[in-house]
Amino acid sequence: MANSISMVNRVSTAVKALFKKYPMASNAVVYGTLITGAEFTQQTVTKKLLVKPPHQEPIDTGSLGRYAIMGTLIYPNVLYIWYQWLDSRYVGTATKTIVKKLLLDQFVLTPPLLCAFFIIMSAMERKADIFEECRKKMIPTFQMSCMFWLPAQTLNFVFVPPVARVVYVGTCAFIWVNILVWIKRQQY
Repeated sequence: MANSISMVNRVSTAVKALFKKYPMASNAVVYGTLITGAEFTQQTVTKKLLVKPPHQEPIDTGSLGRYAIMGTLIYPNVLYIWYQWLDSRYVGTATKTIVKKLLLDQFVLTPPLLCAFFIIMSAMERKADIFEECRKKMIPTFQMSCMFWLPAQTLNFVFVPPVARVVYVGTCAFIWVNILVWIKRQQY
């Protein structure tokens, strides 16, 4: 038992050192893994678990790749810089500060992130009109994001230390991307 605890402590120390030395890269790996995992989860449920053989479909690795790009190269870097700025500009956990952070996060950052999601994914999917999906799905997606992210971000800004914000958001994003992937698959 003591060896197990010692090993967990060594791993924990090593992970903390990686996040301290390479914060953007570490956040990108964790966030990208969670986002890609959310797409994999959705595909597994919709293509394997909810259908019976022989109607099961193979996992779409191209889609997994697109989510890996969004989740590793784009979103975590934007979020890392955003939260650094937000936390340096609005310090503390006073109610007024939290409300400012929530409003800025939801109404300044979220709309461009959602637009980027639909437009970049459509471009990577080589759709003829890369803006069509954004036009059709932006408003209902934003409304749903308010219901999900405002409570999630309240917890983030009140309880999560700044160094762990991107990982926390990545963990919440695993749930959110399952919702987003479901919305993306809907016909509007």
